[in-house]
Amino acid sequence: MGDEPTNDGKRFDPLEPWRGVRDVYMDAWAKTMVEMVNTEAYAQATGTMLDTYLTVSTPFREAVEKAMLKALEQLAMPSRADFVSIAERMTNIEMKLDDLDAKVDAIHALLTKPGTEPRRAPRPTKKTAKVKQAKRGKK
Repeated sequence: MGDEPTNDGKRFDPLEPWRGVRDVYMDAWAKTMVEMVNTEAYAQATGTMLDTYLTVSTPFREAVEKAMLKALEQLAMPSRADFVSIAERMTNIEMKLDDLDAKVDAIHALLTKPGTEPRRAPRPTKKTAKVKQAKRGKK
């Protein structure tokens, strides 16, 4: 009986009126909350509560951080500061590698310009080889 369609082709749903009331109620609540949150008084009250919370929680947070650092040291585990230090070092290394890569690319571009022949180091003659060996202390 409840599965049979009504005159407009839809099945009868006994909860449909409640859904309509719920939707109207939720829309009214949403509008009211938006109006309340967008006021200066709400912003000041929220700011005051946040400042108070941060002021009160700071000593507890610092105590927990100190206890955690000591526990990590005793367990020979890295702390957040250790990870931050390593991340900074790795970033520095990456930047230097990028700079070196750019310089190598620039040198490669200069050496492979069209119309120019790559320069090669001159071959040492017997005379220059003996001079270099003498400077090194070899004979």
